[in-house]
Amino acid sequence: MSGNNIILIGMPGAGKSTVGVVLAKKLGYSFVDADLVIQSREGKLLHEIITERGVEGFWMLEEAAGESLEVQRTVIATGGSAVYGEKAMAHYKQIGTVVYLALSLEEIRERLGDLTERGVTLRDGQDLDGLYAERLPLYDRYADVKVECKGLSIREIVNKIAETIA
Repeated sequence: MSGNNIILIGMPGAGKSTVGVVLAKKLGYSFVDADLVIQSREGKLLHEIITERGVEGFWMLEEAAGESLEVQRTVIATGGSAVYGEKAMAHYKQIGTVVYLALSLEEIRERLGDLTERGVTLRDGQDLDGLYAERLPLYDRYADVKVECKGLSIREIVNKIAETIA
């Protein structure tokens, strides 16, 4: 696997940011949260950006942020919709190992509160079920490693990733 970064993908609420921070500490890596990169560049919260620019406008910003990341020995937590950006995903696969944090729809539903407040990009008339069905094949397509997270603690997920890619 090329590159020495670890890129976490998965549904909103899968734990990418939380797992990412703990994994980075364990490995002595840096940590980047792609959503925070976007917020910092735009000077706004995710849901404000989505409201202003629309879902597709946000995806363009997300793809640009992903494509521009030039890092070494870094754990990158992507936004849940990063898999819509083919160029960004190609870049991620070039610079590291893409790890999919997989959870069932029921578990995602339990973890997520208000979807709009979370900055989840839903198209008009789309619900969580539709979003999950749409994104699942994309996560599977881009993942170098798939980690089933059901019933695992943060520490167990981190250890599983560290063992898999070591």
